[in-house]
Amino acid sequence: MIEFDLEVDASGLMCPLPLLRLKKALQQLLAGHIVKIIATDPAAHLDIGVYTEQTGHEIVDFVREGDKQIFLIKKN
Repeated sequence: MIEFDLEVDASGLMCPLPLLRLKKALQQLLAGHIVKIIATDPAAHLDIGVYTEQTGHEIVDFVREGDKQIFLIKKN
């Protein structure tokens, strides 16, 4: 697994809260740092995917473990 600088557990939260938590976490990081976000919202991959495309951040890894979606996102 890729190393990360900050972890955000947004399990149990529904849209738009996982995305808002991700945005807040990215504000705390420097460019090139990686945030790990865990979400159980079934639509999280859509929201986070669109957000990263629009902002230039990069999803460097994505896995599903049961009902969890785990993203590693590199700040641009």
